Amino acid sequence: MLNKMANLGGLFDKRNGHPLADSRELHQIVSELPKDNAFKALDEIGGWLESLQAAADFPAERRFEAARQLEDAAAPHLRRLAREYLHTIRLSKAEEKRLWSINGGFWALLASVYEQTLDALLARGLTPEFTKHSLPALCTRLAAALRAQLKWEQFHYGPTPGELWQRLGRVLRVAEEAGVATRALQLGAAGSSSTLSEYRRAMVFQAASMDSLLPLEIELAERFIAHFLGQFEFPATAEHDCVYWVDLSLAQPPLRLARMPAQATPNLRFFKPGAAHGGMLAVLQTLEQGGDLPAEIMLGGQYLAKTLIPVLRHLCAYLAPIPPQRRHDRHRVKHRMSVLSGLVNAFVVFSGEFGGRPAGLQIESWVVENVSRGGFGALLNSIPGEWLKVGALLALQPEGGENWLLGCVRRYHRQAADEARVGIETLARVVEAAELKPKMASSYAAVAGVPSLLLREGNAPGELRVVLPPYTFDPRESFETMLDGRRVVLEPLLVVEQTSDYEFARYRIVGAA
Repeated sequence: MLNKMANLGGLFDKRNGHPLADSRELHQIVSELPKDNAFKALDEIGGWLESLQAAADFPAERRFEAARQLEDAAAPHLRRLAREYLHTIRLSKAEEKRLWSINGGFWALLASVYEQTLDALLARGLTPEFTKHSLPALCTRLAAALRAQLKWEQFHYGPTPGELWQRLGRVLRVAEEAGVATRALQLGAAGSSSTLSEYRRAMVFQAASMDSLLPLEIELAERFIAHFLGQFEFPATAEHDCVYWVDLSLAQPPLRLARMPAQATPNLRFFKPGAAHGGMLAVLQTLEQGGDLPAEIMLGGQYLAKTLIPVLRHLCAYLAPIPPQRRHDRHRVKHRMSVLSGLVNAFVVFSGEFGGRPAGLQIESWVVENVSRGGFGALLNSIPGEWLKVGALLALQPEGGENWLLGCVRRYHRQAADEARVGIETLARVVEAAELKPKMASSYAAVAGVPSLLLREGNAPGELRVVLPPYTFDPRESFETMLDGRRVVLEPLLVVEQTSDYEFARYRIVGAA
């Protein structure tokens, strides 16, 4: 967000006053904001928020009213840019960063202004009138802004500062002490909410372990959580089936309740799935059986079942009474791995035509920290280009080895601006590059083949898993290829996974016609 108005606060002395302190000028400023240019509108709104932040003697009640109106004016523009961020298939790295910075930066700035207002009111002493009429809205909007920050940090896979949780805990404690934590109010198009609801949404969101989902899936998961929020349970004391706990006073996120906290304090909160798990499971089963999403579940748009099912499966697993445990034991190691990204590069190395390490390809070097039967975890001391994301296809070669294996990024978490940890699933260690020919082609030799990867292990009997270019799989189209020296037909079964970069599908192997 541009800061062209960042110094406005210093231009207004006590004689002139700040324009936002006058209700008529505030109304005029809001009404004159651009309606059809989201970037310009948010730039201007951000400038006014920064001027509020810089105005030392601004009355706290007027600061809240100005920030509230600016937030409401920003809401449709934020929704538009969020849709662009989540739904554009191939954003450039620069455009992705721009959209992320505008949205995430807005919520960070708004939270700071609301927090500044709350600090001033607490220092002066809350009046009964403000506590009754305005404090519920201030605390709820502050909690919602902090929760939005958490979500936008998750879109970039962290790191989420622990102090965000401390700030969330503080505003909840203020609302609870004032007796307004459960007071529900309208937050524009976002619907009705309260300070306690906003905190609980953040708590469940954190518990859902979103670092293995894509940004759109994270957004959908957050909306499912909002729908089922009333069915989760948040007891004041630990019960035998509680799964997570949090201390409102600490700068740390909710943690799994592997053991009781060292000391019982009034700031402890607990959480268990309750009836929400069964509710999500029922919706998942409906979609898997070809039914429709219940009309009362609002996801902000229409989505195909194949988009929603993986999200619900994830939530049903991680928000279960017994969350998933690691299937395979990890073993700590320290060695380097050569990494190539994408189907094209993988096709080159598995074809074997250019030797074990083809020249001219951009090979990354990652440090593997642990391995298991299912894959391994790696540390990245520098974050590569825009291709690194959940679902990225990788060709990998251990240092000192000659064979390549095929993997896929399943988890991604940034430790810092230039450091990240990734979890990689091993798809296959025996892979062949092949050009598949459509079976209906009139001349087998003349038709250009589809460059694909054949996974020669881990298949069901009589089947073959294949990695294809995007938009290639067709349930009506079979392929022909050479397999173990004989020509075979691959009949389509189903798509296992679809991304904007490749498709992962299962085929039945039959004899050539």
